[in-house]
Amino acid sequence: MTSTTTPPTATAATAPPAAWLPVAAVAVTLVFWASAFVAIRHLGHDFSPGALSLGRLLVGALCLGAVALSRGLPRPTGREWVSITVIGVLWFGVYNVALNEGEHRIDAGTAAMLIQVSPVLIAFLAATFLHERFTLYLGIGLALAFGGVGLISLASSEGGGNDVLGVLLCLLSAAVYSVSLILQKPLVARLSALHVTWLACTVGAVACLPFLGQLIDEAGDAPTSSILWVVYLGVFPTAIAFTTYAHALRHMSASSLGVTTYLVPPIAIAMGWLFLDETPAAMAYVGGVLALVGVAVARRKPRTIAEEVSPPA
Repeated sequence: MTSTTTPPTATAATAPPAAWLPVAAVAVTLVFWASAFVAIRHLGHDFSPGALSLGRLLVGALCLGAVALSRGLPRPTGREWVSITVIGVLWFGVYNVALNEGEHRIDAGTAAMLIQVSPVLIAFLAATFLHERFTLYLGIGLALAFGGVGLISLASSEGGGNDVLGVLLCLLSAAVYSVSLILQKPLVARLSALHVTWLACTVGAVACLPFLGQLIDEAGDAPTSSILWVVYLGVFPTAIAFTTYAHALRHMSASSLGVTTYLVPPIAIAMGWLFLDETPAAMAYVGGVLALVGVAVARRKPRTIAEEVSPPA
């Protein structure tokens, strides 16, 4: 009689990871992404937005490439290359430059709250272009989220017109990220998330090469500590945080993981207070809470692809 007992080696190979590993991966991702807002704000004195973007992306692309290539060469189709290129230019290029410039004008906590509006934008774009259902929850969520953004803008305007421009730049970052996720959705169905992220990050670095002269000049004048912070941004919030997020997504439901990123703004606010001695204006807190409530309402069932992903820094 043939035995149906699974060999020990097969059991070990398919054994699930320790229960604490996905939780630890989430914690690492949240802390690194929140810290990125603070690091960007801190580096505003030494690096211009374009130079900082290029420095971060070069470091991130090198780190991601070292891991991605160890898992084989990706083979995107021609159409997939078009999507990867657009994602690289928008998500890694425009997103970073706009966010960096925005954080020259507003504090790290406010920027983190504004970026969290992107899941609502993703849901709206999915309903428009991917024929997902436009629900009552989505409509209410859009209204609440953008009402919150309005309050944040009003709070920022008390400091001058430049602060309002900072709000708009952060919203631009949220918008291009949202468009990128719509394009990325079909890609990760066939290609690994690691390979897609590495290729897009590399495209973003190439798109930011016009800032190479600024990066060289500013790096020469910057203190060593600031250069190390640029390396930190490339290694930890970019390369490692993307990897830990992908690991957590493999072992947790997308909706459960997505909700955890609502912790990024309070962590960023706490870090901004601790390391930069700055906090958002009182009305910005109210607007931030209203915007996050809007995001939560918009993501109520029936689910959309906004539940699949959440924004990085």
